[in-house]
Amino acid sequence: MENKTHLVDEITGHRRMRRNRKADWTRRLVQENRLTVDDLIWPIFVIPGTGIVEPIPAMPGVNRMTVDKAVEAAKEAADLGIPALATFPNIEMELRDETGSNSLEKNNLINLTTAAIKKAVPNIGIITDVALDPFTSHGHDGILRGNEIVNDETVAQVARAAVYQANAGADIIAPSEMMDGRIGAIRQALDAAGHQNVGIMSYATKFSSAFYGPYREAISTGGLLKGDKKTYYIDPANGTEAVRDAALDVEEGADMLMVKPGLPYLDICWRLKEAFGLPTFAYQVSGEYAMIKAAAANGWIDGERVMLETLLAFKRAGCDGILTYFAMDVARHLAKN
Repeated sequence: MENKTHLVDEITGHRRMRRNRKADWTRRLVQENRLTVDDLIWPIFVIPGTGIVEPIPAMPGVNRMTVDKAVEAAKEAADLGIPALATFPNIEMELRDETGSNSLEKNNLINLTTAAIKKAVPNIGIITDVALDPFTSHGHDGILRGNEIVNDETVAQVARAAVYQANAGADIIAPSEMMDGRIGAIRQALDAAGHQNVGIMSYATKFSSAFYGPYREAISTGGLLKGDKKTYYIDPANGTEAVRDAALDVEEGADMLMVKPGLPYLDICWRLKEAFGLPTFAYQVSGEYAMIKAAAANGWIDGERVMLETLLAFKRAGCDGILTYFAMDVARHLAKN
């Protein structure tokens, strides 16, 4: 045994990585990344009406909520220490049209939600999206003219919508429609309206992904979509293009960058953080969430451990925070442990 030990020491040069792993206290002492409640942004879905909490079948544990219930949920999130919510509306079908005109209504569902939450829970951040897909009759993120999602007309509209959202109390505008030039236009519109302190979290690299399916069920756009979104989302094969896209958003004044989806694009998270040094976030999207929940429900994985491991992976990849439907579960777990 002694000879074998000497042989191993000779091969390893006396370097033994396991010394730092031998006990719980040493593992904690040398841990490089940690997940805290401060890393969490909770996406929620709102619907018209009052007193309704409506489960989303494709996303077990996630609900659509009326504004009053969203306010209650925001209070609970704030009590758990979650810094911010990201809100997404599911509006009535009769309010959806080719141009998503309801996005420009001062008192539309998303703005009513923001105002109500900020009044009741002023210490929690509100992040709103100005993409038009919740408001269009065709399910696209922009204005459809013929067979084309028109860029400049969409940019003009989302910039106006951003001002309405800021007026309602949004702290951060997070444009996800991936039109060219939108960040600069939104920044200019916000500043002109006196909202210099409202930030922009750019969906800088939003990929044309198959992981969005359950989200489209949540906002009732899945059956509406005509064609696909490949003409304005990024090809999943293109990492360098994603970095170039993010660089344009940085030049135009983005305060934060987001990568969407999350886990399949950890390399992009790392590249953006290394390239620009801005606060960088990832969106653990509905498909990622649904896969973990489904596998856990079948007993194939330990759902809680996988949940925590995936979120820690975002931190290791350089993310400052994560938008995740697990936010409340994680916050409760961290509070207990």
